[in-house]
Amino acid sequence: MKAPLAPGIRLITSFSRDSWYRGFILFLTFLFYTAYHLSRKPISIVKVSETAAVLQTRSRTAGSARSSPAGFCRARSKSSSRYASLFVTLNICTDNYQTLFGVLDNSFLVAYAIGMFFSGIFGERLSLRYYLSFGMVMSGLFTSLFGLGFYWNIHSLGYYAFVQIMNGLMQTTGWPAVVACVGNWFGKGKRGFIMGVWNSHTSVGNILGSLIAGAFVSSSWGLSFIVPGIIIASTGVLCFFFLVEKPEDVNCTTPQHHSEPENRETEPLLQNSSSSEGLINGAISGEPQEVTEEHSKAISFCGALSIPGVVEFSLCLLFAKLVSYTFLYWLPLYISNVAHFDAKEAGDMSTLFDVGGILGGVIAGLISDYTGGRATTCCVMLIFAAPMVSAVQSVSPRSLATTIGMLLVCGSLVNGPYALITTAVSADLGTHESLRGNSRALSTVTAIIDGTGSIGAALGPLFAGLISPTGWNNVFYMLISADILACLVRNLKYNGLKSPGGGVEVALATYWKPSQPLEFKKSTT
Repeated sequence: MKAPLAPGIRLITSFSRDSWYRGFILFLTFLFYTAYHLSRKPISIVKVSETAAVLQTRSRTAGSARSSPAGFCRARSKSSSRYASLFVTLNICTDNYQTLFGVLDNSFLVAYAIGMFFSGIFGERLSLRYYLSFGMVMSGLFTSLFGLGFYWNIHSLGYYAFVQIMNGLMQTTGWPAVVACVGNWFGKGKRGFIMGVWNSHTSVGNILGSLIAGAFVSSSWGLSFIVPGIIIASTGVLCFFFLVEKPEDVNCTTPQHHSEPENRETEPLLQNSSSSEGLINGAISGEPQEVTEEHSKAISFCGALSIPGVVEFSLCLLFAKLVSYTFLYWLPLYISNVAHFDAKEAGDMSTLFDVGGILGGVIAGLISDYTGGRATTCCVMLIFAAPMVSAVQSVSPRSLATTIGMLLVCGSLVNGPYALITTAVSADLGTHESLRGNSRALSTVTAIIDGTGSIGAALGPLFAGLISPTGWNNVFYMLISADILACLVRNLKYNGLKSPGGGVEVALATYWKPSQPLEFKKSTT
């Protein structure tokens, strides 16, 4: 007589082989992009700490020579403390230090935005495992080089700007590759919810990056960069040894990427299959599809732009990401300057915005799966985001509970649409049925959408730095305007299309009929 299985073994055997592989890939890619975002956060934490130190010195020595950034730097350089100011290191002891800090921010962001458009093209043509591994190891190298400048006594702003540019280019390897990998493993059913949960890696990375950088910023700010650099390089090694790019590589079932409704002429853009099984329990159905040699060719840049919805969602993400990244880079400084929290408290409070972003991504994914309307979900959240962005101006240490609630709700409404577009929407468009089975469009489509969004990510902090001297109110007017523009761009073309569930989807481009498949021609260049 066989003994009853232990509860843990019963749990393990209740999942299929496909489910275990999917869960493993989801975990790995989550870990990878958490490391990417973790390594981007230190610059904002170090910057806030330095600015807060200058302001504190000014308040104590008002009217004296030490009340200026130059006086602050002289005091720091003469100090016997092991702490060396970033101001001293970068030789930016001037009253326009915020502009010079903006040079460092935008060196990274502009390089990232430009490189992203080319990253997807490489991602479609190279092994995702090699591409991600190389990108993470090199990102770790350049992140660490920024911190090593502290120990090597490098005082050239050009050196740090160059390191930021190279790091920005290396970081572009991450997003198109991880989205393509997840898209290969997961079909369209419940993709919004799964990717909403998975996309929390962005906020988790920001939170961990803040905590790690904050632990060293007051003693040796170089470690605020070196430790995250070692972490992302280590995950690159992990990727090389364990990432599986496609289900067929390990004889797993290939998921279905789009449904086959009876009336295909009226199928709405980005419509989910209502008959899809749950992904986590391994109930995804669908036979491996035979792909012709013509369709296995990587899609061209212009071909990807021809996919309905790519241009409109890209422009929408530009404005949504402008808002999100302005908060990412300037919220800690705003909380410190206006609400009068110290640097550590401001950093901790700013993580609430990221926690709200986690909740927003999950909620947006759930709603879009249930209603079948990705665009409608994003539009509604953006409409509510505009007044909440304005409400953030009232943050105050005297009403701590209200401030916490506001940051959570604002983070949810701002980052929810951003998360949905960069994950589920990008994967839906990259596997759109007009591609006729071509599986090599995910990276390019994702890169186009995120690359356009990254232009907004570069412009947002830049505009905030230029506008903030005129008053923080004007910065928030800019953010509210960007939210409204994101909503308007999303509805450039309106087609009321009924989904099988009865909901109305907002199609953002003229629907691409199945009788008009895209053609993929081999590039002559």
